Amino acid sequence: MAKFILGKKLGMTTIFNEAREALNVTLVECSSKVSMVRNEETDGYVAVQVEMAKTKNKVYKKEFKGVSAEVKVGDEISVDSFEIGDKVNVSGLGKAKGFQGVVKRHGFKGSAASHGHKHDLRAPGSIGAGYPEHVIKGKRMAGRMGGKRVTSKNVKIVLIDKEKNLMALQGAVPGVSGAVIEIYTVK
Repeated sequence: MAKFILGKKLGMTTIFNEAREALNVTLVECSSKVSMVRNEETDGYVAVQVEMAKTKNKVYKKEFKGVSAEVKVGDEISVDSFEIGDKVNVSGLGKAKGFQGVVKRHGFKGSAASHGHKHDLRAPGSIGAGYPEHVIKGKRMAGRMGGKRVTSKNVKIVLIDKEKNLMALQGAVPGVSGAVIEIYTVK
């Protein structure tokens, strides 16, 4: 059976396992309920739509396609369906970093700091060509960075608190603190 849930990223912390090893984890507060169940006969495909209150007046909805779970509309989904040690995929919007230059965005080295180089340390260098006499599409240049959908795969669940509906995922997951993320099992 497929496992899926929506959660709110609370932030990162460090916990210790039984072997006294430090683990960097991301804490996620999970709570969602089923808002729609799609089936082959009426909709043409199988899916389960879940929703979570994002803010006081906004609701975040996500449809998990290809999932045939035994759930009904209105059922609450909690962390009870997951177990410690499960490998999950985590998807969400990555941090948006705004307009960035080529050094930060693409990892360019930049030019030398001496020998006649003044005010062009972080410049991209030559961007054009003699022919076709325009900048070629797809050229790595300065621009908006981040803010796109990112998926972390095979993230291990290291802690589950059923009373508080908390889940600790090993390592970093996409998004800023407070962002809604999607957690689902690896097939």
